[in-house]
Amino acid sequence: MEPNNLHEVLRSVYEEMMPMCADMAAVAKGVAGLGALFYVALKVWQSLSRAEPIDLFPMLRPFAIGICIMFFSTLVLGSLNGVMSPIVQGSHSMLENQVMDMNDLQQKKDLLEREAMLRNPEMAYLISNEEFDKKLEELGWSPSDLVTMSGMYIERQMFTIKKDIRDGFREFLEILFQAAALVIDTIRTFFLIVLSILGPIAFAISVWDGFQTTLTQWLTRYVSVYLWLPVADIFSAILAKIQTLILERDIEMLADPSFIPDTSNTVYIIYMVIGIIGYFTVPTVTGWVIQAGGAGNFMRNVNQTATKSGNVAGAAVGSATGNISGRLLK
Repeated sequence: MEPNNLHEVLRSVYEEMMPMCADMAAVAKGVAGLGALFYVALKVWQSLSRAEPIDLFPMLRPFAIGICIMFFSTLVLGSLNGVMSPIVQGSHSMLENQVMDMNDLQQKKDLLEREAMLRNPEMAYLISNEEFDKKLEELGWSPSDLVTMSGMYIERQMFTIKKDIRDGFREFLEILFQAAALVIDTIRTFFLIVLSILGPIAFAISVWDGFQTTLTQWLTRYVSVYLWLPVADIFSAILAKIQTLILERDIEMLADPSFIPDTSNTVYIIYMVIGIIGYFTVPTVTGWVIQAGGAGNFMRNVNQTATKSGNVAGAAVGSATGNISGRLLK
């Protein structure tokens, strides 16, 4: 199953779990009703004890919260999701455009890179069967030619093995990159489901005097977690844009007939490692947009795990591509 399909599955899970809010709303009505009774009685008693006129406006708050609890799925979640959904769609379309441009440039670069390698007599026979057979036909059957022929077979085999290892390591990093995105989306979906199901209880508790901040904390946490996906898409779009600019520069260099390309893909691997680590900073960046608490210790542990994973990945990249990325991530 493709990663995009897994993101669709997570969205479907969220939508399928939403009817459970009705079960919690039934419990929340009782809690909110009892809280409203004590809240109104306290306000009336305070006004009477001070011989002041009774202010009816503050007493409307429990009834407004009660209406929100009764129609929680439609009035609260529907309004929040309706406002936040365009942000998610806009950031996702931005990512799709950047990825589409990057894929087109990558195909163009691969074609130009192969043509450039075919122009190089020292590397043409390593990637082309026709050039390899042509070079074999130029050799005779003398002992020196047989040694040269054996060396060609060994060199071509070593080139193939090296390419397979490099491509395998690149594919492994791409899987880790996609897994990091799915981790963020899975945790986001879990938090949203918990906040949505227990939302009526949070609203009901906020009716009680002294717990009014529960309502604002629930709203800020819900909006903050909802923004994880747009922030992650924006981060991916930035990485895709950087890779697009690198590909455009490589294409310009490959246009030069005398240029010999480097097939190590060191820069690409470095940015894959950066992307893997960067995904775990999404909750922190979202906290800059809207202040919310509650998941700090958890996300601190996630960030520490991401840092350790980055060190391991950096060491692997350093051993595979020279110590460039290992020193950058140290």
